[in-house]
Amino acid sequence: MKAIALYEGSYSVDNSKIFIPFDPGIHHPKDRPASLFIYVQPFLVQTGNDLVVLDTGLGFKNEKGQLIIHENILKAGYKPEDVSLVLMSHLHYDHAGGMVHQANGKLSLTFPNAEYVIQRGEWEAAYSKPSRSYRTEIFDFVQRSGSAHFIEGSGQFNREIAFELTGGHCEYHQVFLLWEDEETLFFGADILPEPEQLLRKFIAKYDFDGRKAMELRLEYGKRAAEENWECLFYHAKSKAIAKVAFENEAFRIL
Repeated sequence: MKAIALYEGSYSVDNSKIFIPFDPGIHHPKDRPASLFIYVQPFLVQTGNDLVVLDTGLGFKNEKGQLIIHENILKAGYKPEDVSLVLMSHLHYDHAGGMVHQANGKLSLTFPNAEYVIQRGEWEAAYSKPSRSYRTEIFDFVQRSGSAHFIEGSGQFNREIAFELTGGHCEYHQVFLLWEDEETLFFGADILPEPEQLLRKFIAKYDFDGRKAMELRLEYGKRAAEENWECLFYHAKSKAIAKVAFENEAFRIL
């Protein structure tokens, strides 16, 4: 397998759920009070049978009007139209905004030949529990396209991919495990969004169930260390792809 981080950028976001580009080199956090500052990077994984995208980012475009995620995939030597699976951990806008894009006044699928794999409970929650974190007009288009593939609970999607329903960050959040030969990739999305979260134990206010999310971070961190997983960190500031060690009751990022 080959995993590539598709870095989309760094942003600030407040209660409005509007994401504004934030460059630490020229912007100052004090100018954006009550904001979270996050890095966004979906992942591209080449398995033996599929070209996989893990979450789709915000769907922002570069100065030339090209989707940043498309630009990054092309730079990596692949084509967006060759993506066959899009695995969605959950449907918050910073993970799902790039499911579709607008060009010439029309919406299109960002990955026109892919199945969009979505936890059914998360899809239903997006409609039944209105929130500024969800943009249902995106989901309406994906459903009309016939590209949505719904899964439920935990299980194995195919011979190379498994999914585990975790909750924690949101009620129906899920994580993915991809394996080939002796190699395992773990995509924890917002259960384990950055490696630094393993180094300190805390309950986050932005999680649906903060205590459960904290416990899940520890659980998956220990499993990653024991089973030598390569971890994909969606909101990482520096190390987007890394392994972890757990020694003397403490984590270490390798």
